[in-house]
Amino acid sequence: MSDYKCDFGSSDSVAPMAVDHDRDSVSAPTELMKIETRHVPGALKLSQEMGWPYRQEDWEFAVKVGNGLVLERAGQVIGTAMSWNYGQAYATAGMIIVTGSAQGGGNGSRLFDGLLQATDGRSVLLNSTEEGLALYKRRGFNAWGTVVQHQGPLTVAVTQGTRDDIRQATVSDLAAIQAFDERATGMPRPSMVAGLADAGNVSVIERAGRIAGYAIARRFGRGYVVGPVAAESAQDARLLILAQLATLHGQFVRIDVYAEHGLGDWLESLGLARVGDVIAMVKGRRPVCDGMAGMYALANQSFG
Repeated sequence: MSDYKCDFGSSDSVAPMAVDHDRDSVSAPTELMKIETRHVPGALKLSQEMGWPYRQEDWEFAVKVGNGLVLERAGQVIGTAMSWNYGQAYATAGMIIVTGSAQGGGNGSRLFDGLLQATDGRSVLLNSTEEGLALYKRRGFNAWGTVVQHQGPLTVAVTQGTRDDIRQATVSDLAAIQAFDERATGMPRPSMVAGLADAGNVSVIERAGRIAGYAIARRFGRGYVVGPVAAESAQDARLLILAQLATLHGQFVRIDVYAEHGLGDWLESLGLARVGDVIAMVKGRRPVCDGMAGMYALANQSFG
C-alpha cells in the first residue's frame, strides 16, 4: 500500500514570479475553466516559477483526486486553484497560483471566488502565509492554528526498534485506516486515503486487534513526505514517524506538523530543520475529531 487540517504555505506558497510574455498574449482575454490532465504541464511550469518542489507526478495525483480551475490566456495556463471535497460538509483548498504578469487585474479573485463557489457551500480549510491572511479574512476565513514545515536530508541514523504493535499495512487494513482517518480529522476522506495509500508505504499501530494509528510515506517534491500521520497520542505519532524514517536514511524528507502537538524540537533533533510556518484557516465550521484520535502530520499543506 502505498490527510486534514489544510496549502498556500511555506515552500508551497511564495510570491509568484513574473513571467515575460509577448504583448499579444498579455492583451489576450483570459478564460476560466475546469482543470484537466492537459493542463498539468502548464500548471507544473507555474509552480516551478514559484520555486515549489512539485513534480509532474505530484500535479497529476492532485488533479486525479481533486477538483480545480485554471485560467488560460492565449493557450497558456496563467493561474490554478485546486480543492478536495471530503463528504458533503468539508473541503480543503490549495495550489493557488497566478503568474506575475497576470496579477493586479482581478485574476486572483476570479480564481479564488470560482473555487469557493465550486465547493458547493462546504466549510473550506486552507493554509496561508502571513501575507495572505488579509485576503482570506476578507473572504470570511478565520485563523485557528499553525502548521510547521520541517525538512532536510535524513542523515541521522533512525531505528524503529522492536515493537510488536507497529507493522506494515496490508490491503485488508484499508477500510480500518480510512475509518481511523475520519476519527482523526472529523471528515470522511476514503478516496484521498486510498489514493495516498496506493502511492506510498503505510505503517499502522495495531492494538487488541484494532488499528490505533497510521502513517504514510510517499515520493513527493524533492524526495519523500511523511504524512498523513494519525494517532491516539503524540507518542504514538512519534513511533509511526520513526517507523517510516527508518526506511528513508539518506533521502530528502519533509514533514508538516501542527505546532500544538510539540513535535518540532524532536524533528529538529533528527536533522529535519524548521523551514517555515503557515496559518491554518477555515471558512465555516471546523471539523471535530472524536477526541481519542488526532492528525499529527499532513499529507501536504493542500490536501490536509
